[in-house]
Amino acid sequence: MKTLSIGSHSLSYSEYQHIAEGAVKLALSDDAAAKIRASRAFLEDKTARSERPIYGVNTGFGSLCNIEISEEDLGLLQTNLVRSHACGMGEYVRPEVIRLMIALKLKSFAVGVSGIRLEVCQSLVDLYNSGALPVIYSQGSLGASGDLAPLAHMSLPLLGEGSLWWNGEIVDTEVVLKALGSNAWSTHILASKEGLALLNGTQFMAAHGMFAMLHARRLDYFADKIGALSTAAHDGRIEPFTAGVNATRPQPGQVMTASRIHHWLKEAPIMHSPKSHVQDPYSFRCMPQVHGASKNALMHAMQVIGTEVDAATDNPVVLEEQDAVISAGNFHGQPLALVLDYAALALHELGSISERRTYQLISGRRGLPPFLTPNPGLNSGLMIAQYTAAGIVSQNKQYCTPASADSIESSNGQEDHVSMGANAATKLLKVVDNLYSILGIELINAAQAVDLRGCDVGAGLKGLLDQFRHRVPTLSDDRYLHPELVTAANFLKSEALVEESVLLSLN
Repeated sequence: MKTLSIGSHSLSYSEYQHIAEGAVKLALSDDAAAKIRASRAFLEDKTARSERPIYGVNTGFGSLCNIEISEEDLGLLQTNLVRSHACGMGEYVRPEVIRLMIALKLKSFAVGVSGIRLEVCQSLVDLYNSGALPVIYSQGSLGASGDLAPLAHMSLPLLGEGSLWWNGEIVDTEVVLKALGSNAWSTHILASKEGLALLNGTQFMAAHGMFAMLHARRLDYFADKIGALSTAAHDGRIEPFTAGVNATRPQPGQVMTASRIHHWLKEAPIMHSPKSHVQDPYSFRCMPQVHGASKNALMHAMQVIGTEVDAATDNPVVLEEQDAVISAGNFHGQPLALVLDYAALALHELGSISERRTYQLISGRRGLPPFLTPNPGLNSGLMIAQYTAAGIVSQNKQYCTPASADSIESSNGQEDHVSMGANAATKLLKVVDNLYSILGIELINAAQAVDLRGCDVGAGLKGLLDQFRHRVPTLSDDRYLHPELVTAANFLKSEALVEESVLLSLN
């Protein structure tokens, strides 16, 4: 298995995809190791020289920040922090996000301002490489003071405590350590600042955001391609996607959407046949504008998340060049909270307009039978599949209520404004999951309409159609459709894309 180096260099989306899938081993770069060692050495020296207490090093936490801790209790202080903060509740965090959390925590340490020992970081590397994953829960973070509860659960195995996913089951950490033997990670009695370094950070939010963007790029591509297939199936017009029209309003996402769709549709003979209608409904005609606006929002989210995953979001910050250990607010998740909400809205809109295209396809217009069944009345065809899409779209509207507009006072008022970015993160993944279902339903309808019309949709779209038809056959008479809806969604999650260059990028 390939080993991926974690250091100060940025990672590509492909590399983050491999991390999420557990398809690589991790290692710290030599540069990262040197920075981590230097940061710890400076912190120890600064603590020895300082006549004043240093927050999080030899003081309590949150509203207990003014309580000074004796030197002999500094390790217990950090251990107690991890234990007491592991208060997660709710659904289990999916394995892909847990792997990203670990990698992003290591990325943050690699900046070299956290004051943590290299051997603790190496244990985090070894934990990832072991294949065992900490059991982490989706609820418990306010998105400020760091993602405290989720990161505490991530860190418990470094103490030899907590529980892990192991061979598909939840197993006590001590049992897994015995089973792994010499292949296990080392456990530690934490030293000064280390518990805080592990828990303070935005890695729960950022990992969800990165995972969502890995899927958002794929979903954006398929929204365009399935939308193009629906346009051909609806006997639509190609003019709204021409370069000249969209050059007059050169929003980047609009131009990209129009270019993609025009590329596919220009090969379809049906798009060049005479039309009795002079224009199409908005859900077809306005794809460049609607999909394009979502692209713009997603590219902004990608930019913010890209900066975040390369950053140190710890507190306090160990700054050797300033001879200082400064308590500040890099753990505050507001930058992420806003764009995670924004991304949810952008992805929802791809689903909202998709469902409207599905509705148009089953409406019995443009020479297609009602509900896309050859024998309507006796058969209901795809009538209720559209209901399902509509219900999921409505649920996504509820998930688009902004979490970042909320805040709540915590820690006796010391932490009086929080981002709620963790809630934005978890509901974003619900929108992602739902969008696969919505687009899958549109694909079922578009493919059915093409088959009923018997039209040539061109080579680019035919490739998608042929691959899909290997999994979901044409609907002649009514049959049990739930398995096929699931298959359609899974098809979009797994269908190989020819080249990554077709996906949204910041380059």
